[in-house]
Amino acid sequence: MIRAVVFDVGRVLVQWDLRHLFAKLIDDPEELEWFVTHVVTPEWHFQHDAGRPLAEMLPELKAEYPAYTAHIDAYATRFNETIPGPVPGSFEIVEELAARAVPLYAITNFGSEFWLQFRPRYTLFDHFRDIVVSGDEKLLKPDPAIYQLALARFGLAPGEGLFIDDNLPNIVAARENGFQGHHFVDAPTLQAELVKLGLL
Repeated sequence: MIRAVVFDVGRVLVQWDLRHLFAKLIDDPEELEWFVTHVVTPEWHFQHDAGRPLAEMLPELKAEYPAYTAHIDAYATRFNETIPGPVPGSFEIVEELAARAVPLYAITNFGSEFWLQFRPRYTLFDHFRDIVVSGDEKLLKPDPAIYQLALARFGLAPGEGLFIDDNLPNIVAARENGFQGHHFVDAPTLQAELVKLGLL
């Protein structure tokens, strides 16, 4: 019996793409694409999600790409600009679940320093009883340990939490580690699933 809903944050609740920031700094589309696939890449960024401090990451990258020093600094100081706003329809689903007193939690791959910048922007997260942040725990989805930690922190027995994520490997790992899972495609599909489960 599902008694709690557990959300991912990026690309489920809010949009995220490094291009949202760097398109403001790099006019040429080809250079922009090269920059986000060779310099400030998602893979490089994920080190911070895993708990590596920006103070270690930035000097290394600036030494490798000195021509982009200002852009790399902007990654650290303007990260919120990579998150332009909510995923359409998702905030409304959270509000509906909260209105029904469904316990809400989250497990997010998010760097600690960026989470501190990001979290105050949205009062939506006041509805969440607890949020496991990968950068704080130094554990990244789909590591089984992050799901086991979440079950313990949230006080959920296996099968009691429905985990929602846009990344299929994260859903597969969640299902193998005590959660039911919904692979997020869009809000209407999620809403239909929650209605079917009797949560909405």
